[in-house]
Amino acid sequence: MALEEIRAQRLEKLHRMEEAGVDPYPVSSNRTHDVASFLADYERLEATKSPVTIAGRIVSFREHGGAMFIDVSDGSGKVQAYLQKDVLGADSFVSFQKSVDTGDFVEFAGYAYTTKRGMRSVHAESWRMLAKSLLPIPDQWFGLKDEDERYRKRYLDILLSEETANRIRRRSKFWNVIRAYLLERGFVEVETPVLETTTGGAEAAPFVTHHSALDIDVYLRISAGELWQKRLMVAGLPKVFEIGRIFRNEGMSAEHAQDYTQLEFYEAYKDYRQGMDMIRDLYRKIADEVYGTRVFTIKGAEVDLGKEWEMFDFSARMKAAYGFDPRDALDMPLASLHAQLAKMGIGSEDVQDAGRAVDLLWKKIRKELVGPGFLINVPVYMEPLAKKDPKDPRVVERFQIMLAGSEMGKGFSELNDPIDQAERFKRQGDLRAAGDEEAQMPDAEYVEALEYGMPPAFGFGVSERLFSTLEGVPIREGQTFPLMRPRPLRVDVSDKTDMLG
Repeated sequence: MALEEIRAQRLEKLHRMEEAGVDPYPVSSNRTHDVASFLADYERLEATKSPVTIAGRIVSFREHGGAMFIDVSDGSGKVQAYLQKDVLGADSFVSFQKSVDTGDFVEFAGYAYTTKRGMRSVHAESWRMLAKSLLPIPDQWFGLKDEDERYRKRYLDILLSEETANRIRRRSKFWNVIRAYLLERGFVEVETPVLETTTGGAEAAPFVTHHSALDIDVYLRISAGELWQKRLMVAGLPKVFEIGRIFRNEGMSAEHAQDYTQLEFYEAYKDYRQGMDMIRDLYRKIADEVYGTRVFTIKGAEVDLGKEWEMFDFSARMKAAYGFDPRDALDMPLASLHAQLAKMGIGSEDVQDAGRAVDLLWKKIRKELVGPGFLINVPVYMEPLAKKDPKDPRVVERFQIMLAGSEMGKGFSELNDPIDQAERFKRQGDLRAAGDEEAQMPDAEYVEALEYGMPPAFGFGVSERLFSTLEGVPIREGQTFPLMRPRPLRVDVSDKTDMLG
């Protein structure tokens, strides 16, 4: 039967209920137990014949003579409701037959009862409609196989796929394990502005919008409050973190989304070396508590978070691969870097900065690093917010977590020298003036805050890319509701119901 016909039939049932004075969408439910608590306390409830009321979605039902067996799911579990015509009464029994479809939310009042086949059930003495469904739930085995449709109707994907539903539960646990880890160590959770007049904390193209009340253009943040959190360290809060949404107006891929969740935290009086120990411990804790294992298969490679983590030298690997020292790249003719890009099959016509060229070349060879490990010795010009290494001021005290050739978190000894910071912001500003939209915007107010004094500190950030990687799925699959291009809206005014076409 066509979907439109099914919907028309269900609308007719709804109208008949309304004409009979029955509200198909009542305000509240009389539920006394969710399915999980009903089953957990089943023996006592059955022995005492205590009255119970359960409620949930009708998953399926089958009729046998004057009885019906209804499978009901409420998200905590599934249980059977047993309906007998003699118990309900003929009118109520027939009304159920004529009014209820799979997908409807129904409430059943009765008592715990074990059927002859040993099925734990609610023997219903009455029932009540809670929400009439107008569209049928797709078949569990044949519906929603198209990825686009699954993302658009994610609520059905979650309903039909236990794996998708469990992934959402693991996603919650993933972030809460991180949150608990930091709170247990005395960190203060903060919220920082999502709308900014200057983007900071990362190199990315921002989304731009207009603030009507102030009549100014503002940006959606591209980091989870990095420069704001470091202002809090100036203010005397030594341990702060934020888990929040950030937005980057860039391309889409298996590892890149435009709006996603990210953690950033900062701890005073630590450096990036001490931070390595902390992050290694955090990642292992995530693995243990969310997945119960430290061994993952990522992009076909086995990654064991429990083994000794490696140290990867960015500058040494670049020199071995391309024959030049990236620490000295700013002194090289740009033409020679363009030649290296061309040799690797990378278009260079838009690359007018040595730092961008080095970054593109690096991305060609990073896939070799299975890890787990820390990537260190990155040139200063590639990280405007990290301290220089006192042993080699051409590089910064920064590490990136490498798992199966991808970057899964970044930490560094925070730059707290306002003069050095101002100079690096100037270079970023020059890059923006030359057309590099991903270069960081200079933030004079942040530099002014540093002039009041900020303690030495370690900072770290990681996005939900880590979660989707451990899950073994693209980042959009790991999101609850990934962004989709909208379809045209079709309005069916005859039935007072808007439908998406």
